[in-house]
Amino acid sequence: MTLSVRRATPADEATLVMFNKAIAWETEHKRLDPAVLAAGVRAVLADPARGFYTVAERGGEVVGQMMITFEWSDWRNGWFWWVQSVYVHEDARRGGVFRALYRAIEQQAAADPSVIGLRLYFETDNARARATYRALGMTDTTYGLMERYPLPGRESHVS
Repeated sequence: MTLSVRRATPADEATLVMFNKAIAWETEHKRLDPAVLAAGVRAVLADPARGFYTVAERGGEVVGQMMITFEWSDWRNGWFWWVQSVYVHEDARRGGVFRALYRAIEQQAAADPSVIGLRLYFETDNARARATYRALGMTDTTYGLMERYPLPGRESHVS
């Protein structure tokens, strides 16, 4: 069956929520608060300034997703698009779904002169993911990633 890629719409909310729950469990063994997750997905779908989701469909069924968020680089005077919330349904893995999603985003970014690059983060022990990203032309950086979450006085929405 043919694979097609499109921007997600509010009609995709339930699938996006389900896929995000699966990502959190598969990659970090974390359970997300369903109400917070649904509100977060809905916020992206409602406000393009927050980002956007792209989905891959096969036979009319969504089999993969990718969210894009934005980071302004003052050093380079342009936008980096961050690839996030990548998920491919188990039955569709190793079938070119991620590659199709990534290439579609790469083409959209290249068509926008304000976008200067793509970035993503991944679990450092995920050798298969790293190999896939390298095969698509991505390179390692010297940057590490640190965080402060939750902020003092706020609760975590992840268990």
